[in-house]
Amino acid sequence: METSRINDPRTPPSTPAVGCDVVTVPARQGLEAVDILRRGPGEAVGPVLHDDGGGTLGFLVPPGTAAAWDVPGSTCTGTDGRGLSLAPQPPVEGSDWLLPPGEADLATDPAVLRRALGEAARTIEAADSCR
Repeated sequence: METSRINDPRTPPSTPAVGCDVVTVPARQGLEAVDILRRGPGEAVGPVLHDDGGGTLGFLVPPGTAAAWDVPGSTCTGTDGRGLSLAPQPPVEGSDWLLPPGEADLATDPAVLRRALGEAARTIEAADSCR
């Protein structure tokens, strides 16, 4: 997923922006995590981006998450307080919304996302070992 536009101060917001960081994961793990989050008790998932190639998903998380993010197999990109445009159009060129703003909470709780990504990785590992 291209994230250079997120940190580009010349990128004008088309709607009020929210300061969110973006956790990027491989699509298979991300889709599994979305399913886990959506069926979990009271654990909401925020807006999620996917790249046009289908290789990655990006979860919007609260600002400052990038400073302490250490989940193997994922990256967390900070927006340096510039925020992301939460318009119908995705804020990163070459991406689209899997879960658009308005259909999802504002941002996914990083601790909840960390648990869901761990569960997703274990599920994928178990499925792959059964082949």
